[in-house]
Amino acid sequence: MASLPSKSVSRLLVQWRAGDDEALRAVLPLVYDELRRLAHHYMRQERSDHTLQSTALVHEAYLRLEKQGAAQVKDRSHFIAICAHLMRQILVEYARGHRAAKRDGGYTLTLDHSVEFKSRSLDLVALDDALQSSPNSMRNKAEL
Repeated sequence: MASLPSKSVSRLLVQWRAGDDEALRAVLPLVYDELRRLAHHYMRQERSDHTLQSTALVHEAYLRLEKQGAAQVKDRSHFIAICAHLMRQILVEYARGHRAAKRDGGYTLTLDHSVEFKSRSLDLVALDDALQSSPNSMRNKAEL
């Protein structure tokens, strides 16, 4: 009996490759439990305070799969493998984001209108010359 759902999934995947977006929506209920088990397996390996849950991981993978299209999906097992790969990518992206958030300590620097030049008549050529000159020549000019 296991071959019947597999055949129907494969048939729906062929329809999806042919451009029928509804076929992908029909595939999801047929493989959803398998994808949730896979997502749960991945989530058990993650940190305990992870904000993503198995169901959300499956749904995010589905959304990415929907965007990416069906050009390379061959059959049920290939579909599951692609979803597994997408789930791993999602978890890697979350981990990178989590590390980045830890590095910046929650602080962000934004510039606003309070940081402005007081004088709009700045001589850019003189400024560039001053920046390009060597430290020794700067000292000599300061001594004058």
